[in-house]
Amino acid sequence: MSEPVPHMTPEQFRQHGHEVVDWIADYWSRLESFPVRSRVAPGDVRAALPPSAPEQGEPFSAVLADLDRVVLPGVTHWQHPGFLAYFPANTSGPSVLGDLLSAGLGVQGMSWVTSPAATELEQHVMDWFAELLALPASFRSTGTGGGVVQDSSSGANLVALLAALHRASGGATVRHGVLPEEYTVYVSSETHSSMEKAVRIAGLGTDAIRIVEVDGDLAMRPAALAARLERDTARGYRPVLVCATVGTTSTTAVDPLAEIGQVCRRYGAWLHVDAAYGGVSAVAPELRHLQAGVEEADSYTTDAHKWLLTGFDATLFWVADRAALTGALAILPEYLRNAATEAGAVVDYRDWQIELGRRFRALKLWSVVRWYGAEGLRAHVRSGVALAQELAGWARDDDRFDVATPHPLSLVCLKPRWPADVDADVATMTLLERLNDGGEVFLTHTTVRGQVVLRVAIGAPTTTRAHVERAWALLCEGHDWLAADFAEQAAERARAEAERKEAERRAAEEEAARRHAAEQEAAEREAAEREAAEREAAEREAAERAAQQQPGREEPAAQSEDQEPADRDPADREPREDAEPAATPPVTG
Repeated sequence: MSEPVPHMTPEQFRQHGHEVVDWIADYWSRLESFPVRSRVAPGDVRAALPPSAPEQGEPFSAVLADLDRVVLPGVTHWQHPGFLAYFPANTSGPSVLGDLLSAGLGVQGMSWVTSPAATELEQHVMDWFAELLALPASFRSTGTGGGVVQDSSSGANLVALLAALHRASGGATVRHGVLPEEYTVYVSSETHSSMEKAVRIAGLGTDAIRIVEVDGDLAMRPAALAARLERDTARGYRPVLVCATVGTTSTTAVDPLAEIGQVCRRYGAWLHVDAAYGGVSAVAPELRHLQAGVEEADSYTTDAHKWLLTGFDATLFWVADRAALTGALAILPEYLRNAATEAGAVVDYRDWQIELGRRFRALKLWSVVRWYGAEGLRAHVRSGVALAQELAGWARDDDRFDVATPHPLSLVCLKPRWPADVDADVATMTLLERLNDGGEVFLTHTTVRGQVVLRVAIGAPTTTRAHVERAWALLCEGHDWLAADFAEQAAERARAEAERKEAERRAAEEEAARRHAAEQEAAEREAAEREAAEREAAEREAAERAAQQQPGREEPAAQSEDQEPADRDPADREPREDAEPAATPPVTG
């Protein structure tokens, strides 16, 4: 007989649960002691883990010990008050406790019958948030549409596209899928990349995407959208969906929903509003103008897990026509049939999402909204916006930075100013890495009109004005340090250039002197040679003149070999040995 499995008893759970809650509370209290961004190298965390799973169970105290030894060094601390990167991934005490309750209940809320409270609490909480965000009545569960908690806005974008395809095709895509080069989807250059991924997953392919031009504030231009829709419909394409954004990821640009909605209505395209970051700001009435025209939307998504104090995952997604959504996604195998579903009296959220299974996510949203109330949620959003506006004001008043884009919410994009002879993008990235390596803050970058800028995203629950002031001081100190370094490098380059020019000048002078000396030597040698030649010629000429000037002198006649000189004494003459004796003259007389 096998040994019983050593399940954790309720009393053991109580004990270790207290330890875990204490550990989390201690972690939150010491957040600022950690560098915001993890400093481990790739592979460090795995190297600290055993190669195989333990054969025997271990006490939970060992897990907590390794949490400190192995896990924490590899954590980038998203709840740190100096976390100013990406968008915030808020959590809070009520959210964690709500998640703990969800995990403790462990229900599977795929259908109403599997846990009625999981469905009905979610419906009710989604109606609460529709009211808090001033969304149209069609998004309420009492209207033609309704809301659901999705895992992410990426998933919400996909199900919105599937619903739009179902409506555009009259349900045909459910039966035979999509046809090549039939449907088109419209985004701007600032639209989140998850929309392109959704187009791929849906089988349309990236060739179906049309990128609409943006204006100077990086918002989609309705006139450009209309022109593209007109051109595509004339060529036989069927526009399926237009994705408009409230608070783009890069810069928090806001597309004009009202004008875009009118264009969509004219061409029969589904308007999906991706307000993943910016949508929750509508809890503050003074910020609702950013999504004026939202009543034109067919679907809408925003993330409570970004800026509304609720831990991931908690995406709020609404549709104005739930029939299009469920028509695209509903499948009812025999093992899921039940009387409530058959009667059509309930909502089965498995038909509102990609997955079949679903956690009881509504519990943490319910916990958060009940703990903070609408007033507390508004205060949190307003605090982030106010701090961002103050930071932008400091940058505008400083000659070291420019505010690169409009900043209606809690993100500010800063463009450092650098000398003209400095590569601005390299300098800005160097500043970013210097700040992040310091450990006090963590920022990210993006590009605006082809130039690198720094993103400062405010929103963590622990971030106060003092933390934003410190981030600004670090930005200024880093800029000054780099600017001084660049100035020193420029001065060094100038010195090196001056030394180079001086060396070239000296070398040129030496070369000129060498050439002058060589030329002088050659000239002297030439002069000497010319003088010698002239002297020799003069001597020859003088000799010739002297010879010509001797009077009566004739050139001696040529003498034969046998002829003696005329001035020779006859007595000195000797007979030649070979001469014959002279003949004796005859005696006469």
